[in-house]
Amino acid sequence: MRKKSFLGIDTSNYMTSICFIDKNREVLYEAKKLLQVGHGKRGLQQSEALFQHVRNLPELFKNWYGTEEFELSGIAVSRAPRPDKDSYMPVFLAGLSVAESMSATFHVPIYFTTHQEGHIAAGLYSAEKRPKNKHFLTVHLSGGTSEILFVDQMDSGFQIIKLGGTLDLHAGQLIDRIGVLLGFSFPAGRFVEELALSSHTEFKRIPSSIKELSFHFSGAENEAMKRIKNGEPKEEVARAIEHNIATTISKVLRKAIEQGYPKEILIVGGVAQNQYIREYLIKRLEHRSVGAALFFAKKEYSGDNAFGVANIGLNQWNV
Repeated sequence: MRKKSFLGIDTSNYMTSICFIDKNREVLYEAKKLLQVGHGKRGLQQSEALFQHVRNLPELFKNWYGTEEFELSGIAVSRAPRPDKDSYMPVFLAGLSVAESMSATFHVPIYFTTHQEGHIAAGLYSAEKRPKNKHFLTVHLSGGTSEILFVDQMDSGFQIIKLGGTLDLHAGQLIDRIGVLLGFSFPAGRFVEELALSSHTEFKRIPSSIKELSFHFSGAENEAMKRIKNGEPKEEVARAIEHNIATTISKVLRKAIEQGYPKEILIVGGVAQNQYIREYLIKRLEHRSVGAALFFAKKEYSGDNAFGVANIGLNQWNV
């Protein structure tokens, strides 16, 4: 008798991802491919991203080896950026089309979720430790989202209330835009982080700008652009950008805790891969004066992936 497997599919702004897991949440096979952005450009139009997803998906499935050993028992797919009725992006049609076709062909159930919920699930099921309570805060930091969320974990998914977030640029946008100006290819997060490692300890800070549980990053972008134009060392600018994001999120989370929101905080999204930002938040928020407990996805599951989507499918199948 073949073992059961569950497929997750996610086609976000810049990554095509698939993942097969078993009933124990062990990864059987996963593959993903970063969408290609021309050098010097700061992103893709939705039409170009959708076209690349359509090309990438058949390639990602080619090396799936488990057809004989594993029975496909359910398919989960992200069909929108976040669980809001007006949330929509054309890129998710690529994954949705493949998932619906496979569901009809193999007569297996299909479960719909969102990209944001996939990030939360990836964090929960890959983190070394998980929140003890079903209610917790989540920070979603990426190129397309920078939000502070109050999350209620349910058997089949998540109930999410947005508490605050960026009022202009996203954290990932800030890093990528400055990274491109520094001469790196898009997405630039890994290169900016590597560059910042050679900065001096006493670098020149960029002030953070917050308003209750929301914040601005456009001012930090303007300041960084000015410093680059004035010839400030590139590594100092890179570290100043990391520090600005870290201090901004730290201040907002302290405010949330002061307002009575949970002290258990899950941090997900591509920007959460950054080690400096992780260490800064741990130092500031897990200090005894604050008493928070931080949880991070494994770095390979901080960025866009289908592992979380597959786990949501398994959860819904189990209900």
